[in-house]
Amino acid sequence: MAHKTVKALAAGALLYAARRYFRDWGTTKAESGGAMPGDELLAAPVLQATEAVWINASAEQVWPWLVQMGQDRGGLYSFEKLENAMGLRYHNADRIHPEWQHIAVGDVVRLVPRGWLGLADGLELSVADMTDGQSIVLRAQPRLPWDVVWSFRVIPYGDGRCRLLIRSRLALRHPAEVVVAELIGPARAFITRGMLLGIKRRVEGQVQRVVSAPVAGPDRHGVG
Repeated sequence: MAHKTVKALAAGALLYAARRYFRDWGTTKAESGGAMPGDELLAAPVLQATEAVWINASAEQVWPWLVQMGQDRGGLYSFEKLENAMGLRYHNADRIHPEWQHIAVGDVVRLVPRGWLGLADGLELSVADMTDGQSIVLRAQPRLPWDVVWSFRVIPYGDGRCRLLIRSRLALRHPAEVVVAELIGPARAFITRGMLLGIKRRVEGQVQRVVSAPVAGPDRHGVG
C-alpha cells in the first residue's frame, strides 16, 4: 500500500512539474500573464494556457495561414499523420488558398468532421471576435457541454519578424472538469506546439522561396 502511495505521489509531482512547463510553453512571463483578445468572454475560475513562437516573417505574411484554418479548409498545420490515425481527415495546406481567405465574426471553424465518434455535427468553434491582421478568437458552440475560448494573436516585432501566440481558456463549472483538463493538458500542449511550429515552418519556407526565386533580367529584345 505504501509503495503504491509513493508511486502515486511521484506521478502527481511529475505531472505538476511538467504542467508548469507545458502550460505556458515558449512564452515570457509577460505573455503568459498578460491580456489576450477573448479573455473577457469567460469569467473566473478558468484554466488557462498560453504558447508562443518567434517567426522570421512579417505579421502580414502569417495572417493568411490563420484565416484558412479548419479541418475542412487548410487544417491546423500540426501532426497530420497522428490526426488522421484518429480518423480526423486532416489535409494540412502547404500554401495559401485564396478561396479560404475570408473569415468574419459568426463564421465557424471546424475541428472534427461530422460523424466522428458518433458526434453528428462533429465539433465546430465559432468566431467570437476578430481584428483583421492581428487576432482571431474562437469559442465553443453553445450546444457543447463545455465553454472554451481559443485565441490566436500575431504581434509584429520590427521589420520581418513577429510573435505568434495561442491561448486556450476553459471555464471551470464542475470539479471534474479540472481533473479532465489536467489529464489532457499534455496532449493539448503537444498539439498546440505542433500548430505553432507548423505555421512557422510554412511561413518561413514561403519567405525563403520568394527570396531565392531568380530575378528576371533585362529583356534581351528590348532596351537594357
